[in-house]
Formats: sequence, structure tokens, C-alpha cells
Amino acid sequence: MSEQLTLDANDMRFNLTGQILIAMPAMEDPYFSKSVILVCNHDHDGAMGMILNHPLQLNVGDLFEQLDMACETDYQQERLVHFGGPVQVERGFVLHSPATEFNTTMELSEGLAMTSSKDILEAAARDEAPQDMFIALGYTGWSAGQLEEEIQANAWLTLPLEDNQQLHKLIFKLPNDDKLSWAMQQLGVDFATLSEVAGHA
Repeated sequence: MSEQLTLDANDMRFNLTGQILIAMPAMEDPYFSKSVILVCNHDHDGAMGMILNHPLQLNVGDLFEQLDMACETDYQQERLVHFGGPVQVERGFVLHSPATEFNTTMELSEGLAMTSSKDILEAAARDEAPQDMFIALGYTGWSAGQLEEEIQANAWLTLPLEDNQQLHKLIFKLPNDDKLSWAMQQLGVDFATLSEVAGHA
């Protein structure tokens, strides 16, 4: 039997920034059930993430209309808007590649950034935005030590994707319905047969 993993919120050798969280089957919270989450930031103060596979009944054209912005580019208008999490659901967040600089851009990894300012949508309306964009309303947040406690309680599986091509594929290329099964395949685990009380390796 492997030694139990103990996670100390003060030990930042355990840092999930840039990694993927996969909700365990026992996760009953409707916000997070079967969710795949990119951890955008993880430090002593807590963690911030973006759900990658929960689309809203809303597309970018609808969003532009709500913001009273004109957009003549059909493919931009047809992009889906996603539910990024239950925190600040009135606020938009855009994951994008390449990591072009906008007013409030945070680089997450090589070639991947997150922007929360309106200017990236204005660029999209002019068809001058980054090629790959994932647009979400709201984000997922954890207070200091909370994510570590949830992982110890077997609420999440963690998936490090050190290959940027794999990470970009998950965020930008895969259909939402395929993201959970693809992420599980990278771990070599079948979600359908995963025990709800399985230990976390």
C-alpha cells in the first residue's frame, strides 16, 4: 500500500497551477458534477479555476447583443459561452492562445493566457482576436487550503498535462461532451467504472 499523500497548504511544492481537476463520481454538487477544471492559479491564498466542459445556452452573438457590441463575423458569434464556475457569474473570462496581451491578461503557460477585460471581445468583434478562445462567465474559487482538503477527501482527481499541445487540445479543440472521457483516458481510468470511494493515488 502506498503511503498516504498529505497535503499542506503551506507547502507550495504541491502546486496545481496549470493542472486539470476531474470531479470524482461522488461529486453531487450540480455546479461541479462531471466537471473538468483548469487550475489557473494556486498559491498560499487559495486557488482559481475554470470549468471546461459546461456550456451555457448562450453563444457569443448573444453575449455581444447583451453588451451592445456589433459583430459581423459569423464564426465568432457562433462560439459557445461556458459556465466557468459559480463565482462572479456576471463577469467574463477568456482563455486564449496565443497569449496576446490585453488590459487584464495573465499568462498561464507557454502560449496560453486568460483575459478578463472587455477589449478581447472587442478584438473578436473586429476579427482580430487570438485564434483559439474559450469564453466563460464566472470562475471557480477555493479559499486557502480548501482545494488541498477536497483532494484529500477524494473529491477530485488531478491530471498534469505538461504537453502544451494536449492542454490546448482539451481546452480549445475537443467537443465539450468528450472532454471528461478524454481526460480520464490520460489517467488510464474509465469514469464509468470508477468507484465512488476510490482512493487517490
